[in-house]
Amino acid sequence: MSLVRRCSRTACGRPAVATLTYVYADSTAVLGPLATYAEPHCYDLCAEHSERLTAPRGWDVVRLTGGSSPSRPTGDDLEALANAVREAARPPERAAGAGGGNGQGGPNTGETRRGHLRVLRSPDS
Repeated sequence: MSLVRRCSRTACGRPAVATLTYVYADSTAVLGPLATYAEPHCYDLCAEHSERLTAPRGWDVVRLTGGSSPSRPTGDDLEALANAVREAARPPERAAGAGGGNGQGGPNTGETRRGHLRVLRSPDS
């Protein structure tokens, strides 16, 4: 098993340098530095494919790296990104009494869904 993650594009075997995530609620594609872990709904891209990335018509592309050289995100960057994703994933608030609960959890029961993002401490801190 190879420890190097490869580009997700079909027939591309180059090493991945960036991770692409879609925020469907905002019609936004977010391209950032390579994620620490491979997540199920994210796509790892090589340098060539990350530079040529385009989004569907009407969508925005947010690039979190400044240039072609990868930069380490700060804690504030990661926290801001995590907060934005959590906010986008939050279901719209419903008026009291609308819809009715089914007893299985959801927006009217006070339960909160645990997010899929992780905060990892740097080994040098």
